[in-house]
Amino acid sequence: MEVTGKIKKIEETKTFGANGFRKREMVLTTNDQYPQMLKIEFIQDKCDLLNNFQEGQDVKISINLTGREWINPQGEAVYFNSIQGWRIEAAQKETGTEVPPMAPLDNLETTSDLNENEPDDLPF
Repeated sequence: MEVTGKIKKIEETKTFGANGFRKREMVLTTNDQYPQMLKIEFIQDKCDLLNNFQEGQDVKISINLTGREWINPQGEAVYFNSIQGWRIEAAQKETGTEVPPMAPLDNLETTSDLNENEPDDLPF
């Protein structure tokens, strides 16, 4: 999956546990009609992908949705979801929205045989 938007915030990399698990989180504001602020995490070697980006930059991020179950001490199942980024790139400007250039007017035919007495049957 992919999501596009503007980087609102980039956190510092955090390290957890004896094995040195690394995680870096960022917040992306989507370009939707109703913008959403999504917290996206990059883990392990993917943390370094954010080094080349800054807040306010428009980006496209490839993501995976992950979910897990945890059984709490009372024996109840609790579920967690995450958005994990695995690729990020600067967003490209949309193409194809420019107005095409107008054809040169010298190629148009002109006519002079108009008859003012003909009925005008145009609806406007």
